[in-house]
Formats: sequence, C-alpha cells, structure tokens
Amino acid sequence: MPPIAITAYTATTAAGLGRGALAQALFEGRSALAPCRFETATLETWIGTVDGLEVAALRDDLTAWDCRNHRLAQLGLEQDGFAAAVAAARERYGPGRVGVFLGTSTAGILETEVAYRARDPASGALPAALDYRRTHNSFALADFVRARLGLSGPAAAVCTACSSSAKVFGMAQRMLGAGLVDAAVVGGVDSLCLTTLYGFHSLQLLAARACRPFDRRREGLSIGEAAGFMLLEAGRPGPLALLGVGESSDAHHMSAPCPDGSGARAAMAAALAAAGLAPAAVDYLNLHGTATAANDAAEAQAINALFDATLVCNSTKGVTGHALGAAGAVEAVVAALALEHQRLPASCGTVEVTPELRADYRIASAAHPLRVVMSNSFGFGGSNCALLIGGAA
Repeated sequence: MPPIAITAYTATTAAGLGRGALAQALFEGRSALAPCRFETATLETWIGTVDGLEVAALRDDLTAWDCRNHRLAQLGLEQDGFAAAVAAARERYGPGRVGVFLGTSTAGILETEVAYRARDPASGALPAALDYRRTHNSFALADFVRARLGLSGPAAAVCTACSSSAKVFGMAQRMLGAGLVDAAVVGGVDSLCLTTLYGFHSLQLLAARACRPFDRRREGLSIGEAAGFMLLEAGRPGPLALLGVGESSDAHHMSAPCPDGSGARAAMAAALAAAGLAPAAVDYLNLHGTATAANDAAEAQAINALFDATLVCNSTKGVTGHALGAAGAVEAVVAALALEHQRLPASCGTVEVTPELRADYRIASAAHPLRVVMSNSFGFGGSNCALLIGGAA
C-alpha cells in the first residue's frame, strides 16, 4: 500500500490530557495506574482513570449523546488542535469527503448499568431517560464524533475487542484507496465500566497491583480508559505516515490467543508485506503486552518466529493500562511520539523480562534512532492487527 500521511494526532489517557502528557509519562517512566476506586466496584486491582469525566459536559447541541464514553471522546478531540485540524480538512474536501472510523469495546454501556439500578420495581422497565441508540449502541461513538466534528462522510464503528481501534486504520486505508473519502478520522474510545472490570475479574485476568508486561512474574492486566485519534489524508504531506496495516483472524478460542502465536505472526507479516518491508526494517515494536500469562507467551512465540533477537521492543500498558477498544489507537499515538521524539518509551512495571521472549526488550526510556515503528493489537476471538508507522518520505 502507498504511505498515507498522518497530519494530526492526539491521545487522552490516565497520564493526562493530550499527547504531551502521555509523552512525559512514557519518557519519564511514570505509571498512571492507581488502586481501583471506580463507581461501585469492590475489586482488588489497579486501573487507569481519566480525571474529570464525571463533571465534563458535552457541547449544548450534543447533550442527547451524553455518557462517559462521549465525554471522554469530546475531551480527546479538544486536545492538540485535533478538532481544528479536522475542520481544516473539512474545508479542503467538504464534510462528505471526510470519513470517521472508530473502535470501541463497550461504548457507553455504563449508562445502561446505571439505568438497571433505577428499574421500575413493579415492571422492571428501564428508565425512559435511557437513550440506548445515542449512548450504549456501539455506533453511537462514530455518530457522536461525526456530529461533533461537523462531518457527513462514511462512518463506522469496529468492535473486535482489543484490536478494534487498530483495525479502523485498515478500514480507512481501503476507503481512501477506493477514492470514497479524501481524509479519515481514525481512532478509538473506551471508558471504564463495571461490565469490563467484573468481566475480566471473572476470567481471572485482573492483576491485584499495577500490571507487569512481559515480566516473568506477571499476574494479569490493569484496565484503563482512553481516547486516541489520528487524521489520515491521501495525497497530502505530513510529518508521519501510515506505512502498512496487517490483519488476521485465527479464531482459536473465544478469549484465549492461539498459543503458538500464528495469528499474531500472520498480522505482523501482512503489515510488513503491505509496506514492502523486511522484518529487519522495524526499529521498535510496541507490543500488545497485556501482562497476562497466555497473551504475553503467545506474542513472544510470534515475535520469536518472525524477528531476530536484535528487535527492540516493549509494552507501554504499564503506563496507561489496557484501554481495550482504544488501545490500538493510543498505541499508534505512542508509536508516533516515539518517532517524533526519536526516543523509546519506558515499560513501567516490568522488572525481569520473561525468558520466553528472544528479543531486545527495553525497560527504560532512552534516545534511539527510529524510522519505522510497529504497533501490535490483538483481541478476543483471534482478531489480530499490526500497524506500521514511519516518517514521511
């Protein structure tokens, strides 16, 4: 695939608002995780929370979409001049020529969780105020962002668990290649909810303390919430470019990855093939690195099979937590920040790297020459995606 310019990007995470706050945490090696104090949850785990969402307000004309997920989306769009960059693209191409392709895992399900507490005691009916279509519904995210940005082009929401907001890059690339849009807002938003926290608890995947990616004593993941966005434009110069997207679906198990890493390897190989690059061209790989025993072990097998031991890599989920449906977009921003600053991010929480991985896993942040960065995102059901981002030619 020909490179596609990345002309704007931003991320809002537990580390703070905008990419500057994220870069500072990544390069200082500072974790944004803290003990869980969310809603009514009584779980011994650490999470990554974006401050201020409970009191944030949507723009007056968008209050019908009000939910935690859309408050997080709006907050993210307002950082780093991103909304202004989209407005400029809208003026260049027209609102119908800018697409919106976003990933999410649980969307605004928290609204329905809260509504269930207020059911009618006699009939069990949910409160009339619950607007499922504009809040809980997965497409509501894309619908809200399109309305917030004043766009009318194609829009879609992708819900493939933790690969969701990486796979939207492939969707946007195909739409741009087919000439259906001239620019695309891609990204993902996932906010904290009880369904996620108790769901992963039921799978025995939550760590009791901050997660430790690829550590030999890792014990599980830490859930985070985040919003990440990029603006892709065809035929326009930009400081960075999307070089390749690779996708695969191994369908090994409903929640467990294929143990030999074959699905993950196929996605990475497909991204390299799309970019016309050899594995040795990757200067840094941001691993999916959830810090669960099975996921890290399977990803290690995939890395060992495709790359040699000199590959520089690590996971940044110890900084932000695992943002699930937003993880792919946030870690694409991490890749962009690494390229922009020519610096490797830190891997918070990792102390002793698991011997399963035969690669150069870096724990501390350090200056490093970078031209091509890969980012991995793997979801439940064997949905795998790898992105390649580099400096514009």
